[in-house]
Amino acid sequence: MQEHMNITIHQELRAYIDPLTSNEYLALERSILAEGCRDALVLWGEVLIDGHNRYAICQKHGIAFNTTQNTRFSNIEDVMLWMIDNHLGRRSVTDFQRGMLALRKKEIVASRNAINEKQAAGNADTGTSATETSAMPNASQAREELAKTAGISSNTVTQIEKIRRAATPELVDAVRAGTISINAAATVATLPPEQQVTAVTGGRKELQLAAKQVRDMKSANKPVSLKPTNPETNADSTKIASLIAENTSLKIEIAELTAALEAARAAHSATS
Repeated sequence: MQEHMNITIHQELRAYIDPLTSNEYLALERSILAEGCRDALVLWGEVLIDGHNRYAICQKHGIAFNTTQNTRFSNIEDVMLWMIDNHLGRRSVTDFQRGMLALRKKEIVASRNAINEKQAAGNADTGTSATETSAMPNASQAREELAKTAGISSNTVTQIEKIRRAATPELVDAVRAGTISINAAATVATLPPEQQVTAVTGGRKELQLAAKQVRDMKSANKPVSLKPTNPETNADSTKIASLIAENTSLKIEIAELTAALEAARAAHSATS
């Protein structure tokens, strides 16, 4: 370990990658205590860009470590992209983490492209700009490319986008912890925030129930395609449609009452 080496922790970089779970952190700590810090910490100048958990454990226990410099970066965005690619290359990263990392990479690249296009527009003629715009991938192609980058399906990317856009922090934490699947979390994320929090508080079973209720309501609200061929069939179809509508209304009412009951239970537990 270099005695007088200055290492700077860049808080934005530290928060950029999902933290280890408690069990993962303890496992890493046991490994370092038993075998030492085998992998060198990666620095960009004095800024730590890989090995934050190892550095914290080594500092805590006074364990020696080695460092290596990466001098290829021009700015902090280069570092972020490198960190993302570095983590995507690890087998231990979950599908949810992969999707979140890929979405972050997409935002950085999109921001850079927007700046480059704006600069190019000031130096290029209109014909060139039109050609570049027409060559841009559509939303479906962009999602496929994102899925390929993350090593997951495009459907999973869509679900993670829904979670990232609408899920409460509590629901996101539940996905990261594996308490709820990505598919179910994307469904629960369509609920109002207070109902999401209530479901998370209830644990795995409550989350699964919430997801099922949302799916049931969506299924019940799907339009029924009926093609009667005679007046008698038409009357039967009308009756069926009426029954389906009544059933849908009852299901929605039950779901709302259930959510209210769970909220009351949570409030009671908090005050007792």
